[in-house]
Amino acid sequence: MASDLEIARAATLEPIETIAWKLGISSHELLPMGRGMAKITWEALSERFSRPQGSLVLVTSVNPTPFGEGKTVTTIGLTQALCAIGQSATCVIREPSMGPVFGIKGGAAGGGQSQVLPMEDINLHFTGDLHAVTSAHNLLSALVDNHIKHGNSTKLDPTRIFWPRVIDMNDRALRSVTIGLGGPANGNPRQDRFDITAASEVMAILVLAKDYADLRTRLGEIVVGQSTDGRPVKAEEIEAAGAMALLLRNAFLPNLVQTLEGNPAFIHGGPFANIAHGNSSIIADRLALGAADIVVTEAGFGSDMGAEKFMHIKAANSGKAPDCVVMNVTVRSMKLHGGAFGSRGGYRPTKEELDKEDVDAVMRGAQGNLDRHIRNMAGFGMPVIVSINRFTADTDGELEALSAAARASGAHAVTLTEVHANGGKGGEALAKAVVSAVQDHVAAGRPFTPLFQNDAPIMDKVNGIAKRIYKAEGVQVEAKAKKQLNAIEAWGYGHLPVCMAKTQYSFSHDAGLLGAPVGFTIPVREFRLNAGAGFIVAVLGNMMTMPGLPKRPAAADMDMDENGRLTGVFG
Repeated sequence: MASDLEIARAATLEPIETIAWKLGISSHELLPMGRGMAKITWEALSERFSRPQGSLVLVTSVNPTPFGEGKTVTTIGLTQALCAIGQSATCVIREPSMGPVFGIKGGAAGGGQSQVLPMEDINLHFTGDLHAVTSAHNLLSALVDNHIKHGNSTKLDPTRIFWPRVIDMNDRALRSVTIGLGGPANGNPRQDRFDITAASEVMAILVLAKDYADLRTRLGEIVVGQSTDGRPVKAEEIEAAGAMALLLRNAFLPNLVQTLEGNPAFIHGGPFANIAHGNSSIIADRLALGAADIVVTEAGFGSDMGAEKFMHIKAANSGKAPDCVVMNVTVRSMKLHGGAFGSRGGYRPTKEELDKEDVDAVMRGAQGNLDRHIRNMAGFGMPVIVSINRFTADTDGELEALSAAARASGAHAVTLTEVHANGGKGGEALAKAVVSAVQDHVAAGRPFTPLFQNDAPIMDKVNGIAKRIYKAEGVQVEAKAKKQLNAIEAWGYGHLPVCMAKTQYSFSHDAGLLGAPVGFTIPVREFRLNAGAGFIVAVLGNMMTMPGLPKRPAAADMDMDENGRLTGVFG
């Protein structure tokens, strides 16, 4: 089979105006951003917000493995399949971060016959949204240190500044830095850190804001640090929020592209569900829901990560819960979680080991890991469809075992999906199951049932997620985190949602605990206040908000020829 890059290059892009017209968006409502890419004007957005909203389908997954489960591929392929069976459909997916692109993943625009185009541009800079977030974030960082140097009228304590710097690249050497060296002209020396841009509160604000006014207000509410008399100091007091909003003016507008089969697709914000909330923007969803009958979106990593945060953070802000959940799973992921390659994570099997039939391991993995994911999502009140992303080495026995286990766990339907190899045609069974489930759900009027009320105390939320989603025995809050929590509550933020930052590879905080672990205690190392975004980040275990590069990064195999064509990239 041709590589993803070869498939993408062989495709013929339709004019972006033609793609927009399929959603009833006219050419004068587009801001062209290059060949095959455009932003939607604010006037077009605000007009469609008032239209009747379609149905929302959330694609999530089991805990990810080194093999890749193909969640974005499934999201794009399902959209192509829905359009192929005559549905008015589009998808809203997250923008790639260049950290993973040059680190492990090598690309994040789908794969095979289920991609979004232009794939090379989407993976490299795209329309500049992540750069805008980086610039807006670091503008505030610069203004904070400038404020301290020139009088410090807010009495901001230099030893209690919470606001870091960010860069859209994996660079572990920046996790802890000292800034301001070189004498008084270069600022005051202090300890600082860099996060990756996707973890920035500015990114969270961009994807959770409802309109420009909300965006501007949220930026002003960012708490940058604590004053010497113990009160929170906000970005508005530093006189930074207005200029930050200017840098985000165009980045706030959703991006329109197309699938390989010429279907409309939106890409806007929000990667990284392990250290952020990991969902695309509310306004992209609202635009899509006002333009199509069915909108497919994705949540980052496993359902214990992005989907849980969709239910408790995104839905709380947007007022729109999913009408159906698609649970993406593979035979090989269930082999791993079923102990076929050892009882702990970390070992990467050979191709021969991976392809060897092991029905018992598939069943063990499905009865543990998949079962927990299905039951967790069904508990929120919507039907769960299991989509088995089929690989060529999967045997009939393994597929039958996985299907049977999924049904026993309460899946509304189970389908085999082959969208990587066959595009929309390979996802028609999934598309028909989704249409049926959405219709049943809407007709039944089942209520959305989050784990707790929005105004529940922070620790009730932490304990609820840890015990009911992760199945932990309890939570251990470290001394530093207790002090941070006390300050957050004293400042009046004790009602905010919680964004758990933990490993994506396990239900626990330990990446090595595969399957469906029990009997563990979740350690909370740190609480971070994201007042503008409207949630608290609870950092669990040894989770880092600046990833590192692997031993051989994907960047090592990337290059450009004498004609400017990319080589060795994106599959």
